[in-house]
Amino acid sequence: MKNYGFAAVLLAALFAIVAFAACNDDDDASETPGPNAISATVAAPDEVTFMAGFKPQANLPFVGAYVAQEKGFFADENLEVEIQHVATPGDNFRLLATGQVQFSTSDATALLEKWTGDPVIEVVSLALIGQTGQQGFAVLADSGIESPADWAGKIAGYKGSDVPPDYLAILEANSLERSEVEEVRVGFEPQLLTEGVVDIFPVFIANEPDTLSRLGFETIVFTAADYGAPTLGLSYVTTPEYAAENPDITARFTRAVLRGIAYADANREEAIDIVLLYAPQEDREHQRFMLDTELEMAQTGAVYENLGVGGQTLAQWQDLHDFLIEHESLPREIADLSVVFTEDFQAYDGGE
Repeated sequence: MKNYGFAAVLLAALFAIVAFAACNDDDDASETPGPNAISATVAAPDEVTFMAGFKPQANLPFVGAYVAQEKGFFADENLEVEIQHVATPGDNFRLLATGQVQFSTSDATALLEKWTGDPVIEVVSLALIGQTGQQGFAVLADSGIESPADWAGKIAGYKGSDVPPDYLAILEANSLERSEVEEVRVGFEPQLLTEGVVDIFPVFIANEPDTLSRLGFETIVFTAADYGAPTLGLSYVTTPEYAAENPDITARFTRAVLRGIAYADANREEAIDIVLLYAPQEDREHQRFMLDTELEMAQTGAVYENLGVGGQTLAQWQDLHDFLIEHESLPREIADLSVVFTEDFQAYDGGE
């Protein structure tokens, strides 16, 4: 009986200790926030939409966003980003203007055209990825055309409503008159070149030469940049109003996508794995050709050497503007080119 009584007393004492500890825990909880209280103090991620200006593929600005999403770079910037692609090319500008999309991509020439169009659509370049233009002019490697000087007497195709300034710059650089070349409007079918309908076919440098090669036709591609023309490529864009009203979000978005491009450059096979998550129907090697080509185009010239990927200067935009005005590719001049781009948001320095 004595031993039983001692056990009962001991058990009672243990219950008392547990109860005392529980009371102390309650007191501590009232003074120190628990996990739920701590998480409530963290700001919810800012939600934005990025709309790529074409279908899912390895255009470098698209890749920057894909990688930023899949590697958590957007999350690191406390951003929740919905990635979309245009159903109809050009819709991204309308959706930017109406606030349904916060960030998109634009060719530099198209951006200037929006500022001089009717109606004017104001978009601002946050980071200029393509340091040279996207367009080239392809001839078959076995055609006997070794330089644009050999275009005389040949048939040149052009896309759109009129011949592009890049084509005119190549003619001028090679002392050719337009009357020496037969110019015909064409669509997007590269077989026009392979079947001999035209001798010179306009191509997107990062895409169509590889497509033609896969069909068994090697090409030589001439670009206006090769002859000193101030061409520029794709950039990340938003509206001036959004950038002014949301500078922190804009800076974080730009930092994340530039980090995505840097990661893709250092990890190209993994970057293609990520591209194929968004474009599963595309051919891997073709996407790798696009990525390699666009990285090369992004990492060329004095501006890249001084500022890195995404760098841009007023002189670049002024030169492109004047080039387009000279060749009557813009309906009017833009008085102040500082409105079409900003250097405020190129913040990624290559670190983690």
